[in-house]
Amino acid sequence: MMENSTKEDYKIQSFDLDTQMLLKKALKDPSSVNLEKVSNIIIDQSMKDQVFSKEAGRMCYTIVQAEAKLGNGNVFRRNLLNRLQQEFKGREETRQRSLQDWVCFVTFICNIFDYLKVNNVPMVALVHPVYDCLTRLAQPDALMNEEEVDCLVVQLHRIGEQLERVNNQRMDDLFFLLRDGFLLQVGLSSMTRLLLLEILEFRAGGWVLSDTAHKYYYSEIAD
Repeated sequence: MMENSTKEDYKIQSFDLDTQMLLKKALKDPSSVNLEKVSNIIIDQSMKDQVFSKEAGRMCYTIVQAEAKLGNGNVFRRNLLNRLQQEFKGREETRQRSLQDWVCFVTFICNIFDYLKVNNVPMVALVHPVYDCLTRLAQPDALMNEEEVDCLVVQLHRIGEQLERVNNQRMDDLFFLLRDGFLLQVGLSSMTRLLLLEILEFRAGGWVLSDTAHKYYYSEIAD
């Protein structure tokens, strides 16, 4: 039963059996596996698999917690952050190569920001990289791609309030871009305009939508 729930919980059934076994070991006893290899496997998969990139934060959190419990320091977290830093440096090349890989990367780094805390506070090392990624999604060329706009809005729904708490000024700057894009940019699709209006209203309402607004936006999106 436990095996099935692990597969289900972490969406690892897309890996080959050897890799599934390695990940299951890492989740239970991180000291028994090569954690650099594990972090690379998780990031490689997150960069190409949108479903997994949404789940990977929980998996990383579980491994970090298991490692802490065993008193083995933070080898996994260090490897994970080192590799994330490499991918972050190459983010523009990733975006040019594949919009899907880029969206997966942003989803993953935001997921890690959401799950991996130090004393219940987001990791300082991730704050500016996450803001840089979201700010890139708010640039005029990215606002022309619904896939990027959708990614931006989903991440802001998920971590916007946390991000604003740790750096309010950068959130203001990001929303100036979004407001200008909504008001001034020509050629945006009706879906993009709807998503931008919704996220502007979402933040203005203190990171919540009124029931009326929720019904309006989500019935429009469903149509």
